Amino acid sequence: MQTLTVSLIQGATRWHDAPGNRDYYGRLVRGAAPSDLIVLPETFLSGFTNDTLANAESMDGPSVAWIRALADEANATITGSLVIRDGDTVYNRLIWAAPNGDMAWYDKRHLFRMAGEHTRYGGGNERLIVELKGWRILPQVCYDLRFPVWLRNGRNEDAAGGMDYDLALFVANWPAPRRQPWRTLLRARAIENLAYVIGVNRVGVDGNDLPYAGDSAAIDPVGEPLVELGTQEQVVTLVLDPAPLKAHRERFPAWMDADRFSLDLSV
Repeated sequence: MQTLTVSLIQGATRWHDAPGNRDYYGRLVRGAAPSDLIVLPETFLSGFTNDTLANAESMDGPSVAWIRALADEANATITGSLVIRDGDTVYNRLIWAAPNGDMAWYDKRHLFRMAGEHTRYGGGNERLIVELKGWRILPQVCYDLRFPVWLRNGRNEDAAGGMDYDLALFVANWPAPRRQPWRTLLRARAIENLAYVIGVNRVGVDGNDLPYAGDSAAIDPVGEPLVELGTQEQVVTLVLDPAPLKAHRERFPAWMDADRFSLDLSV
């Protein structure tokens, strides 16, 4: 593993305005320091919307093409989620676009029923783990943060450090009234999984008059914040060092005592 330079893009997403958001987030990305990985919020080109018919694009649409071109321009992997129609189903889909043209994606598993997301979107049933500079990274979306079984860093005797991933990444539209759970759960996921955690949330007010307080953060494997963003538009770049992660896992190998279980993904 090498050091990993990550930029957190905490922006004020425009409501239902993909062209405007492409311009806006493009400027923020271009203004970031040189990075290996650039992280954008959940549904950063539309806002967290249930108006899927008007806002969904296909994987061949302009927004996926745009994020791939921007990754090439920035010479960095860029990730964030989009409203994507795939066949007859719309997904809240996290796109992972590398500068060499490679792309992967993850469909949000846990759909926020309190806002009706489960009635308009399809849920994913596969975790995605991607590699970047020797780091194994688990990208997730917003409400997934509340489900520790799904996020469990599994025991993997064949993997370096004995675990499935080194960094869990959450892109979000997490409203300000629930900011304390957001802040607390980011730390909990880092502590229990002996991993770095990054959460990138939006700011501003959306078309449903929901306010967002940001609180994007990077958390180290013992639950201490490396950076904490405020409530305003902000771009912050930091370097993740694998040495403290390796040392912590060797000094405190709680993963070796973890319970074995399997997930039923049919529900």
